[in-house]
Amino acid sequence: MLANFNWRRYGLVAITLPIVALVFIASATAPAIAPYDPYELDVLVMLEAPTSAHLLGTDELGRDVLSRVIHASRISIIVGLVAVLIGAIGGTVIGILASYIGGVVDALLMRFMDIVFCFPAILLAVILMANLGTSVLNAMLAIGIIFIPGFARLTRAVAQTVQRQSFLEAAICLGLPGYRIVVREILPNVIGPVVVEAAVAFSYAVLLESALSFLGLGAQPPEPSWGNMINTGRGFIDQAPWISLAPGAALFVTVFSFNLLGDGLRDVLDPKLDD
Repeated sequence: MLANFNWRRYGLVAITLPIVALVFIASATAPAIAPYDPYELDVLVMLEAPTSAHLLGTDELGRDVLSRVIHASRISIIVGLVAVLIGAIGGTVIGILASYIGGVVDALLMRFMDIVFCFPAILLAVILMANLGTSVLNAMLAIGIIFIPGFARLTRAVAQTVQRQSFLEAAICLGLPGYRIVVREILPNVIGPVVVEAAVAFSYAVLLESALSFLGLGAQPPEPSWGNMINTGRGFIDQAPWISLAPGAALFVTVFSFNLLGDGLRDVLDPKLDD
């Protein structure tokens, strides 16, 4: 059975999907699977190295690092999902409108997207968070806004390709109203590339959320976040490196897996790889 499996096309998805599913399951069931309360203090075991009681050790306040890493995944997953949803919906609407209407509307919308896109993501996130305030909700909004130009440019490019196809010209000749052409003919053809972009954007959203929390602009202590856990652990890197290494490893595995999943989805949706 494995010999007949198309590893070239489905291999990356087959390898990374279980890891991604595990991250989602861990975040969804965090209260049930975490061995300790992530906020529980125990001064008797402060900075304790990994043991059978605390598999990833404890932090400077005696809190279980494993429990905090598991609960921190909830923030990363929620921020990633909401931010990607904002970016994908906003960018898809703008991209399709720009392509379908064309002319001055297209030029104005895409030049504005180019202006936003030219800012470094982390700098734009910091600027937005400085104006919106420090909270997880504002982090979702800021990261979502950052993603809109990328989705808009992708959607516009795909929509323009679709508009040159004969089936769309036939729909126009039949007198179908504009909204039906967009919903029935253009939108289904842009969903595939948007899904691929969303998988990659999700990994970037998790990374940005961690960066903002590291800078003190995202999740605020004592709420666990991979970013603020890494930041806290910097002060104890010599005597308790596990405080930073554990959330750092979780962040690396999550971001790397979603990047590979995006590449895998691109291969699955690529017609050139058909058997």
